[in-house]
Amino acid sequence: MRAFVDRNREVNPILNAVIAERFDAAIQEAEMVDAILDAGETDQRYTQEKAPFLGVPFTAKEAFAMIGMPNSAGLWDRRDLISNTDADAVQRLREAGAIPIGLTNCSELCMWWESSNVVYGRTNNAYDQTRIVGGSSGGEGCILSAAGSVVGIGSDVGGSIRMPAFFNGIFGHKPTSGIVSNGGQFPQATDKMVHFLVTGPMCRYAADLVPMLKVMAGPSGLSRLQLDSKVDLKSLTIYTMEDDGGCPVVSPVHPEIKAAQKRVADYFENEIGCTVKRVNLKLMKYSLQIWSAMMASSDSPSFAQELSGYMLPEERRPVSCTLELFKWLMCSSSHTLPAIGLGLMENLALVDEKAIAMCASLKNELSDMLGNNGVLLYPPHPLPAVYHNQPLFVMYNFAYTAIFNVLGVPVTQCPLGVGGEGLPIGVQVVGAQHNDHLTLAVAAEIERGFGGWVQPGTSGH
Repeated sequence: MRAFVDRNREVNPILNAVIAERFDAAIQEAEMVDAILDAGETDQRYTQEKAPFLGVPFTAKEAFAMIGMPNSAGLWDRRDLISNTDADAVQRLREAGAIPIGLTNCSELCMWWESSNVVYGRTNNAYDQTRIVGGSSGGEGCILSAAGSVVGIGSDVGGSIRMPAFFNGIFGHKPTSGIVSNGGQFPQATDKMVHFLVTGPMCRYAADLVPMLKVMAGPSGLSRLQLDSKVDLKSLTIYTMEDDGGCPVVSPVHPEIKAAQKRVADYFENEIGCTVKRVNLKLMKYSLQIWSAMMASSDSPSFAQELSGYMLPEERRPVSCTLELFKWLMCSSSHTLPAIGLGLMENLALVDEKAIAMCASLKNELSDMLGNNGVLLYPPHPLPAVYHNQPLFVMYNFAYTAIFNVLGVPVTQCPLGVGGEGLPIGVQVVGAQHNDHLTLAVAAEIERGFGGWVQPGTSGH
């Protein structure tokens, strides 16, 4: 614990990833566990079965409630709020023996893919401090990549686990929808958003994904998965699709990302003996429209209402984003430009029945293709980590991750070393619903074949 606390104190002044710490309390809790173990006493709380993460330091995105810690989700009006409860995922990790050391930065209300807000400021990428860490679980991805935490908790409604995992060169898993409880997050998911938002594990090493998911899912979630099933990799069919087919408002996939994905497909074909098929799912070209339509179809509070910061629906009064835009231009708004822009754009969002129908068709097509013995390789993002503020000019690139939220399928983001600019590259591994064990098994093999996480500041590939 002291080693990770020291590491945080070394790197966090540069990165601004951990924005609320409990270092002294974490060391005291670790000392208490040591005292019990050193005494040789039998304590049923600390059996291997009940406490598989005994003494392991972990962090969580600040959107998750943690007793005695802030829970603002980067919203200025909630900056002084201190939580008196633990989010469900935090509680389950605590019960498994893990010890929280702090909370990590996110985007305002977790709805943008750069982790920057007026409460905590901006988080810098450990591989290049001029680059973004992604969002909204960007601080989490950053501190894990910098070895300031062992494992972490993220959430994902449009790629908020997988984009930070990609930009920061670590593993991140978006479970099948409904497997891990979202309880204790702000903003709270309601209506259809409950199915689109997922909570999942983030870590440097693939071996930590399955134990984390087991703990976070709990008995009810675990009963719907097959995480203890042995996967015969040779029997898998690996499908690979190099881009979305050419959505005009999304950047073309960087050649290094395409080349890395091809190396993975070739590895499974030539080294493992899998059947590999190149595919073109034509509806993926409409990923942005499909995700937007599905989000608009949810009878949830508007983003402008969420910006008010109140928990109870009857207390939510929409923020005037037009007024906030003028205030932002005068440097007097308490909101970020991306949040204001999203609030303005949602007024233009329509429930597109055609796009909703496409979602159902794509879901069936993907399910029929993958079955119970296939996975899809797909780019996690068109570009490696871009410069700070650059997402404003390529805002729709998140479509590469977002589509899988509305499809409800499991996806594991896997690091594939660093590219020519020294920035992480990677690949998404997609499975059919409840086949998380397949994507996680493939992730473990990708780590064996390609090396996994690369320490920032080194030139490993």
